[in-house]
Amino acid sequence: MMLRTELAVQHLGWRVSLTTVTAMTCVSALLLLVALHVAFGARPIPVADVVQAFINFQQDSMQHLVVLQLRLPRALSAALAGSALAVAGVSLQAVTRNPLADPGLLGLLSGSALCVVLFGVLGHSNFAWVPVQAAVGALFAGCLVWWLAGRMPGGATPLMLTLSGATVTALLSAIITLLNLFNDQSFNELRVWLVGSFTGQRWQTFFWVLPMWLLGMLLIFPQGRVLTILTLGEDTAGALGVEPRRHKVTILVSVILLTASAVALAGPLGFVGLVIPHVVRLFTGADYRTLLLFSALIGAGYVLGIDLLARVLFAPREIAAGLLTVLIGAPWFMALVLRHGRAGAST
Repeated sequence: MMLRTELAVQHLGWRVSLTTVTAMTCVSALLLLVALHVAFGARPIPVADVVQAFINFQQDSMQHLVVLQLRLPRALSAALAGSALAVAGVSLQAVTRNPLADPGLLGLLSGSALCVVLFGVLGHSNFAWVPVQAAVGALFAGCLVWWLAGRMPGGATPLMLTLSGATVTALLSAIITLLNLFNDQSFNELRVWLVGSFTGQRWQTFFWVLPMWLLGMLLIFPQGRVLTILTLGEDTAGALGVEPRRHKVTILVSVILLTASAVALAGPLGFVGLVIPHVVRLFTGADYRTLLLFSALIGAGYVLGIDLLARVLFAPREIAAGLLTVLIGAPWFMALVLRHGRAGAST
């Protein structure tokens, strides 16, 4: 018995140390991506000048101003949005027990975008309120999707949630298009943002959104064990002493805050919350305590890399990061549908 206990402790210690090493590797890779994001763009900036901008900033140096006032806030905004969407996605997949759940596929991104556009059309486009507007829109869309799925045969099953989310997303996207057609000023101001872009990010934007992102992360990370238990079903969760309804409220509030913070920064970035959790599961397994951590780190790095590609792929021209996330994520989504379809047919 003593030998088994010692072996278990050694195994746990090995796993903890392996997780720590992997996390440190991800953080190092993320910092490298931030450095590359700052150094490269329409016009590359030498690494020496980037370093000098941090350690010896000169107000009269154009390159220093570009590094600290334009590229660094954009890089940090991309990392923040990527981590938010990835964590929101993995949380939704646990709560709904749906491997295809994602803030975009369940209508949250479209709801957030619609609310921001609506307030812009009405003349209330003060950016200080954009995170709140996005949160209200995400809440509305999420409630609508859940209500619609609950009215379908069989209730809010994973399939019904996906179908309801697709329906609501299409409806809200059509309303956004109509609003922009009747308001040229709103269309001109938001057309790039609606595709998903970090163009023109400033420190003011970043710091307005940061508190909402922090609150969302602080709410969701303590729920790692609960998320793991919820994937076993509500009956099992109740037997293990977890109150599903109470915890689901906290989790969904966190998802709404994280989705709203990402939308406020970049507009709707599709499929990030779908792709990243499945990639992370390949090397972490089903424990949501590690899934949340690595989804945040890899999601941040993924969107950083996407935005870097968007800037250098056709330099000096720039494409929207949201286009690349869809081009990568849509085939991944189709592959997941086919895989789960085969798995369902075999059972």
